[in-house]
This record gives sequence, structure tokens and C-alpha cells, in this order.
Amino acid sequence: MNPTPRIYLASRSPRRRELLHQIHVNFEVLLFRTGLRQDAEVSEDIVAGEAATAYVQRVARAKAHAGVVHARQRRLPAHPVLAADTTIELAGTIIGKPENPEHAVDILQQLSGRSHRVLTAVAVGRDDDIADALSESEVRFRPLDIAEIRRYVATGEPLDKAGAYAIQGRAAMFIADIRGSYSGIMGLPLFETTELLKRHGYPL
Repeated sequence: MNPTPRIYLASRSPRRRELLHQIHVNFEVLLFRTGLRQDAEVSEDIVAGEAATAYVQRVARAKAHAGVVHARQRRLPAHPVLAADTTIELAGTIIGKPENPEHAVDILQQLSGRSHRVLTAVAVGRDDDIADALSESEVRFRPLDIAEIRRYVATGEPLDKAGAYAIQGRAAMFIADIRGSYSGIMGLPLFETTELLKRHGYPL
């Protein structure tokens, strides 16, 4: 009898777990002692002159590689490792997660009444083979007033989200239009994810 197929998820994101459950992928969260953000090999610092697409793909690949190395060091069963990274690009500027509530307010003021790109890179690694794919979407916010921005930030929802908002949460009322992948905007583009998993032998 064949064992149940399984992958490792190198992410603590509840949105990514939810999306993998949606497509019935069996996974185990790969926990790091210090967390991926503190891993020296997974630098989320932006390199001078680095394009947003190159940045998000580099970080996703680094997370997947770190996951593969971590699983190997722990002598875990060999399963594909899935990692992802999401960032926002507004007028050529990369916008990540807010550092604090006031930074979240500032980001949302910048997004108010404008369109921005949401870039999510997903990477799947097994042994030394790491493949990645990029999802690009466009989101347009309606104009927001400062009072509603502060009410939203006070909920705490935007504080761990790229671009300081969650499309699947209260921020849905801010969004006038989207073009692209809803799951990609959430943080894990399911089309690209399934293609990569199939490439690494996961049956879907």
C-alpha cells in the first residue's frame, strides 16, 4: 500500500494552510527554531536596484532551500518543501509588511484610490531541485479616509500582512477591482502551486 503523499510547508501563515486544505494537499508545517525571518540564509532585505519580481522570487527560493536543508538536518522523511513570499509594488516601490500600526496607516494612505501590484512567488524544493513560479495581480483601492484606515488598523488585521491588508478579511470593503489571482493575493497562488507540486511528484 502506497504511503499518503505529503509535503512540508515552510511557512507559519494561516492563509497558506487554509489554501492548501482547500485543494486537499496533505502537509506538515516545517518549524524552525528561530523562525525563517531570523534565518541568516533567508534575507528579506531589499538589494539596491532589485526589481520587485526578482526580490519576491529570490526570497521564496531562499525559504524553500532553507526548508530542504532543515528537513535534511533533522533527518525527516524526504518530501517536497513548499515556500512562498508576497510583496506589494506601488509605482515601482516594494512594500512589505508594516513595522508598526503607524506604518500600516501610512501604507494604506499610499494605496488609497490607487492601483498596485501584488506579487506572490511560490517555490517547491526537493533535494537540490528548486523550482519557482510567480503570480502577478493588480488591485485597485477605492479612496479611503483617515478615520476608516485607523479603525481598520486598530483591529490588528493588517499588522502581519504585505501591504497592510488582507483581501479575505475586513479590507475586502476597500477593494474596487482585482485582476489576477485571488489566492495569489491571499498569499499562495493555487494554479502555480499545483503545477509545481505535480512537477515534484505530488498527485493532484
